[in-house]
Amino acid sequence: MSDPQKQPGQPAKGGMIKRYAPLVVLVAAIVLVFVNGWHKYLSLEQIAIHREALRGFVDENLVLALLAYMAVYVVAVALSVPGGALLTITGGFLFGWLLGGSATVVGATIGATVIFLIAKTSLGETLSAKAGPWMQKLSDGFRDDAMSYLLFLRLVPAFPFWLVNLAPALLGVGLSTFVIATFVGIIPGTFAFSIVGAGLDRIIDEQQQVYDACVATGATDCTFSLDPGSLLNSTILLAFAALGVVAVIPVVLKKLRSRRSAEAK
Repeated sequence: MSDPQKQPGQPAKGGMIKRYAPLVVLVAAIVLVFVNGWHKYLSLEQIAIHREALRGFVDENLVLALLAYMAVYVVAVALSVPGGALLTITGGFLFGWLLGGSATVVGATIGATVIFLIAKTSLGETLSAKAGPWMQKLSDGFRDDAMSYLLFLRLVPAFPFWLVNLAPALLGVGLSTFVIATFVGIIPGTFAFSIVGAGLDRIIDEQQQVYDACVATGATDCTFSLDPGSLLNSTILLAFAALGVVAVIPVVLKKLRSRRSAEAK
């Protein structure tokens, strides 16, 4: 028997709960993390302070440590917690660039897929139904070259990771395209940061010497700090930019061919 109070075209109450429950849980979890300040524990200073304990745990429980690291990465990405580059550096520091980078690629892809599916299920259909012609045109254009666009967005570090997880879901990109582009697109950047992390011991030791020298002078304003941005160099950033240019070449060529075909008619 149909519900007399239900308007035509209105989704059933059970269907609405099923659709929006994951989004509500995700938002609640994000608020909980930031209200309690748990995201602040993701810092190079904390890694430096606890590095011996972390290294000892990894040496004695490699498989468990890897699984725990990937689980943390999945949660951090799904909750859009800032510090993805820092976590990647930590993976390289704890497991070496190859093993740490591989674990990061898997964890980041799973976390990105989780938030993509939640956004696509909870918001994608609603926005598509309410979007105007311009939004539909944007969605069509993005879907036509989704793989190239996504590879470009993943390869160039100028775009926030959380935004690249959400935008494709709202523009109607398919799951398989999103997963493949994410997995492949984050490999160069992930291993670059993992290599940086593999050399973190030296950087920590250097900063520790600076801090100890400051304390030895009797100064009271000495601070031990490590800036993730200082770990990057112009070569790495230029390499990311070059990879992004390569990824967008197929889109440019396709548009040029379409324009020439139109002019020839």
